[in-house]
Amino acid sequence: MSGETLALARALLERPSVSPEDGGCQELIAARLAPLGFAAETFRCGEVTNTWLRRGTSRPLVVLAGHTDVVPTGPLDQWHTDPFVPTVKDGRLHARGAADMKTSLAAFVVAMERLVAAHPSHPGSLALLLTSDEEGPAVDGTVRVVEALKARGERIDYCIVGEPTSVERFGDTIKNGRRGTLTGHLVVKGIQGHVAYPHLARNPVHHLAPALAELAATTWDAGNEYFPPTTWQVSNLHAGTGAYNVIPGEARVDFNFRFCTASTPEGLQARVREVLDRHGLDYELRWVLGGLPFLTPRGRLVQALQRAVREASGVTPEVSTTGGTSDGRFIADICPEVAEFGPVNRSIHKVNEAVALDEMEPLTEAYRLACEDLLGLR
Repeated sequence: MSGETLALARALLERPSVSPEDGGCQELIAARLAPLGFAAETFRCGEVTNTWLRRGTSRPLVVLAGHTDVVPTGPLDQWHTDPFVPTVKDGRLHARGAADMKTSLAAFVVAMERLVAAHPSHPGSLALLLTSDEEGPAVDGTVRVVEALKARGERIDYCIVGEPTSVERFGDTIKNGRRGTLTGHLVVKGIQGHVAYPHLARNPVHHLAPALAELAATTWDAGNEYFPPTTWQVSNLHAGTGAYNVIPGEARVDFNFRFCTASTPEGLQARVREVLDRHGLDYELRWVLGGLPFLTPRGRLVQALQRAVREASGVTPEVSTTGGTSDGRFIADICPEVAEFGPVNRSIHKVNEAVALDEMEPLTEAYRLACEDLLGLR
């Protein structure tokens, strides 16, 4: 049975679609689902392709969401196979995007085919939300579809995002939320001068260092039942001209918060400024909010997905909010229950990305069973 998912995964993987390219993947999926009665809408924003595929008009609306874009291959000489020639080797399908997340997309489609074949007059509605801007800036992707749906009053009842959430073995983890991301771009100003005449200069690194130490040692919150505590990390630090005898005129720091629902962007920004001001820094600070945290408490969707994964794989998944961001943060704006589930994520974004063949059938069945449960068919 997994041959159906494997065949479609191969067809998607052989289409190079490095973000923001789609490579024709969404058109292929739309053509596959059209005979089932899924009506397709395409939202093109610049170089980004987004597709909304819906079957039915009634509630509840159950959505499967994912992305067709992939990250760059990295050094080709380190790949054991051509990253855009899907190759089965040692029981695994190797290609860029195999785990993140074209196998999930293939499983979506086959799950819908099986569900509709078994329940051609199912209650409620089914939909797929696809984008080619998840691995990139994510400004013209899922968020644009959500804005369009919101503008016309459409709301989603349940959404499963096909991100690769399994950690050690298939089925061990479901994500019921993600932390928010907030980036700061800080410039601390000084006065450039000769290192032999420090009294004629002002070294911004020396002034910045105590503030950085305090920020690094700060406890921002204690987390909560679902989330670990908020973290703060420096990602880039630069000062100087490259010469050993010049005091720099400015220091630049990029830092990032991964924050939980126990904190707000406004609160974190205010606390950072309080530290910088107390240390007397002359600075400029620009903020970029990459996404708010979202959380789906254990309820209808999480329970249905847990049951489906357990039935399909024999593994009872844990519920987690760890990891980076996903497009679930945008979908949560019009959907009260969003969760993520997909294959093992050990190889994602690495060279020689691969997914195990024996994950494909339980993945497909988990999506089918969960959707049937949410539509009241089980």
